[in-house]
Amino acid sequence: MTGGKKLNGEVLISGAKNSALPAMAASLLTRGKSVIRNVPHLRDIETFRLLLQHLGAKVKWTDTNTIEIDTSAVNCFDAPYDLVRTMRASVLVLGPLLAKYGKTKVSLPGGCAIGARPINFHLHGMEQLGGKIKLENGYVDATAGRLAGAHIAFDMPTVTGTENVLMASALAKGKTVIENAACEPEIGDLAGMLRQMGAKISGEGTERIEVTGRAKLKPLEWDVIPDRIETGTFLVAAAITGGEVTVRKCVPNHITALLNKLRESGANVTEGEDWITLKNGGGLKSVDIKTSPYPGFATDMQAQFMALMSLAEGVSVITETVFENRFMHVGELLRMGADITINGNTAVVRGVKSLKGAPVMATDLRASASLIIAGLAAKGDTLVQRIYHIDRGYEKIEKKFEGLGARIKRIS
Repeated sequence: MTGGKKLNGEVLISGAKNSALPAMAASLLTRGKSVIRNVPHLRDIETFRLLLQHLGAKVKWTDTNTIEIDTSAVNCFDAPYDLVRTMRASVLVLGPLLAKYGKTKVSLPGGCAIGARPINFHLHGMEQLGGKIKLENGYVDATAGRLAGAHIAFDMPTVTGTENVLMASALAKGKTVIENAACEPEIGDLAGMLRQMGAKISGEGTERIEVTGRAKLKPLEWDVIPDRIETGTFLVAAAITGGEVTVRKCVPNHITALLNKLRESGANVTEGEDWITLKNGGGLKSVDIKTSPYPGFATDMQAQFMALMSLAEGVSVITETVFENRFMHVGELLRMGADITINGNTAVVRGVKSLKGAPVMATDLRASASLIIAGLAAKGDTLVQRIYHIDRGYEKIEKKFEGLGARIKRIS
């Protein structure tokens, strides 16, 4: 890409990967055809599609962003290493398979190398519901009769852990209470889906969720919510290039913490029910951020915001509290001329006059986005390598940036 061009125009936000994946997993709780709409075309979605097919489900795209999942013939209950190793979300089949079929064998998952992210919370939750768990040869081997409702308290909020317990408890006998539950919008989306399937659920969006399970759930049609991280990524890109961009088909309330920080930095931000416009006519000033679970500042927006702060006036202190290994993009930003010092889980970012294009390497999904954002503002050409990371979480990102006037292209 060649930087230095202000982004202008409108961009449509895709469905949220982190809602589509648990929705696809939840289809395993039923027998029959479920239709899920607003599903983005991403590497992770394709991996999960292959996993569902391995289990015996029939999965097909019926429209550009609509996927049909027929679980009538599910007859396999293992998630092998070859399918799970590239994506942590594969562990989401654990709860549905255990609850519906009473057995499953799931490989310990992979994904972005941004921290330990152990799945012990998932396993503890399944045990509390009555599952018997064995760990052997890199696999989780789980068996159960019909699961029974339980009182489950997480040591710390976990999104996929909450989702797995939520799905399993939807078929459990009696009432389940999840304490210290994750509050992310994706949890609310899954709860709404499970409710439409027949489960009785209340409290999603708070730290305490109550679920009354059903003996049987029914297939459904469901629309996935917009991707809040993609929304934030395009707004930050507009800010760093000094442009004016309107993002449409988004939910402004899902990124309140980010919008507040963008306004604090000097950007002009206006919003409606399903759109946000950011205009940056001048320089931005540095602001501090500290990542935390929702509704705090999302760890998935930290790298992108750091790129923005590298060109802001003053000194910004960025504290990462969610993942212990999420500053891997710093070394690449330094290659582009950023002034960043790391001390433990804190990065001190001193704004510079300009960034310079350079060959850089993506280390994880959100780091990829930060390097693209930096490249859009840098002088000269930037080459981002290992972009398979970006394809895990952003649908046609270069096409969308092209539509806003960016000089960007994908090369083989």
